[in-house]
Amino acid sequence: MNNLGRNLALWVSIIALLLLLVNIFQPGSTQHAAQQLAYSDFVTDVDTGRVRSVVMQEQTISGTLKDGTAFESYAPHDPTLVPHMVEKGVEVIAKPLDREGSPLLRYFLNALPVIIMIGAWLFVMRQMQGGGGRGAMGFGKSRAKMLTEKHGRVTFEDVAGIDEAKSELQEIVDFLKDPQKFTRLGGKIPKGVLLCGPPGTGKTLLARAIAGEANVPFFTISGSDFVEMFVGVGASRVRDMFEQGKKSAPCIIFIDEIDAVGRHRGAGMGGGNDEREQTLNQMLVEMDGFESNEGVILIAATNRPDVLDPALLRPGRFDRQVVVPNPDVAGREKILRVHMRKVPLASDVDPRIIARGTPGFSGADLANLVNEAALAAARLGKRTVAMREFEDAKDKVLMGAERRSLVMSDEEKKRTAYHEAGHAVTAVLVPESEPIHKATIIPRGRALGMVMRLPEGDRLSMSKKNCIAHLVVAMGGRVAEEVVYGKDNVCNGAMGDIQMATRVARSMVTEWGMSEKVGMIAYANDDQGGMGMFGGAAKNFSEHTSMEIDSEIKRLIDEAYDQARTYLHDHVDELHRLAEALLEYETLTGEEIRQIMRGQPIERVEVDDTTPVNRRSSVPQVSGPEITKPESEDEGGTPAPQPV
Repeated sequence: MNNLGRNLALWVSIIALLLLLVNIFQPGSTQHAAQQLAYSDFVTDVDTGRVRSVVMQEQTISGTLKDGTAFESYAPHDPTLVPHMVEKGVEVIAKPLDREGSPLLRYFLNALPVIIMIGAWLFVMRQMQGGGGRGAMGFGKSRAKMLTEKHGRVTFEDVAGIDEAKSELQEIVDFLKDPQKFTRLGGKIPKGVLLCGPPGTGKTLLARAIAGEANVPFFTISGSDFVEMFVGVGASRVRDMFEQGKKSAPCIIFIDEIDAVGRHRGAGMGGGNDEREQTLNQMLVEMDGFESNEGVILIAATNRPDVLDPALLRPGRFDRQVVVPNPDVAGREKILRVHMRKVPLASDVDPRIIARGTPGFSGADLANLVNEAALAAARLGKRTVAMREFEDAKDKVLMGAERRSLVMSDEEKKRTAYHEAGHAVTAVLVPESEPIHKATIIPRGRALGMVMRLPEGDRLSMSKKNCIAHLVVAMGGRVAEEVVYGKDNVCNGAMGDIQMATRVARSMVTEWGMSEKVGMIAYANDDQGGMGMFGGAAKNFSEHTSMEIDSEIKRLIDEAYDQARTYLHDHVDELHRLAEALLEYETLTGEEIRQIMRGQPIERVEVDDTTPVNRRSSVPQVSGPEITKPESEDEGGTPAPQPV
């Protein structure tokens, strides 16, 4: 109300000033005040010939004497007055009585065009400055908004799967509620908390939960709101943001995507005088300068902590860095249960089975999976969401939507079946490979076919045997085509496999030290390294070393190719049986693939929509949490989803 009252008073003052200016410059306003004459004196002046002219409006008389003096008088009803004045040579002008209304209204109507022009100019200036709800003079004001969630309030009960991060932030909330509990032992309230983690892991959700838990003012702003084309505006907004925080202390300020303004200084163009670096400098001073900001806690979120300036990350500014990673299998189960609260579930839905089949999924991915399953059930007119919808939604998220409308010839479908059968056979036979989860020749996303593998447990690292197994399985598709069609009749379907194998082999040689010839030296180009002559990343090794690296990459891939060829030549019957089954059923689970390779018949049950499915769970039983997305090999010259 104070801001509204000040703005209203400002506009009233502006309008009053405009009316005063119009009144001053109104025609006739500069004339001298007229002399009031009695009627008898007026008649005497007419008789003596002193009156030059008069203006009559009914009984009101105004005029000018011959010496230039203006006068006014009021005459009674006298029909002989006008002929007498004409006889004496007085110029008589008759006007009707002015009935147009108040002079103030006339002034306002005259000033209305000026008011409209000034109002339009202020509106245009406010739009150019971005508005932000702070009026036309709020160009350097902070755009931080106070978060008040009367409906849809988020608390820590709505955040699952990241218990360590919750405990760190719960301590911040407890400090704000009862600071004496910590300060009596000499503790100080943390000045800043940085939330780091991949996209979709719940960093912003954690900030909203803090706002729901802490009964203190909570301001939220994005890092991009500080960036402007004018130097100094961002710094001004930082100052204003902390001023708001000091007035509302104790309070919390949340900056989302802080890397937009907190990047390493000196890494870009413009030296230290550009707008972004000036904004960062002001933020550093406000967080830990000569003046203390007691009671103002800054919480920031980013998925690129490696690009932030070191001065921003030191203790005293961001005292804590809370990592918000992708959840493990137990965390994924908790997240699924949170998102399933508002979804009517069928009796066969088991969140733990879904969690085991979604390794590497973030909280946003799991929310999308539940939403896709609910939409699929709604399209079918169901009242509950069953396990079948969750399985279909999981395949859609992992592999892309089915493209059954894509017309494939019988020969292309057969070639795709043999390609995917080659991946599947090698995935089953290579001991170090992850268990196969599913194989399909239904086009999904950009691939014409796909083989998916799921890890059996936590995958925090990869051994050399695991990497070689990836290469062997990747080469299985091309080798299968050569076994069936010959080397001269292979197609471009192995493009994605070759790209994936090259990336793995290059990492083995240049980053992971898995080549005895090259040695345990990091040859990969640093992202922050120097720039070459033509703008590219500068090489930190010689041409001879580059040739050795290329030679080692080729050797690893060639050896994997030879192993895949040995496996498929020795198990060519299994290759043919699996390809025929793919042509018949289009999609096979991991258990069905193993049954076919053992020569056992598979059991299929028809459902209402005439789509053959296996009543057994298609998710392999695993012994612990997984953190790696499934590997997949594709057909059709396009890359498939890769592990993260």
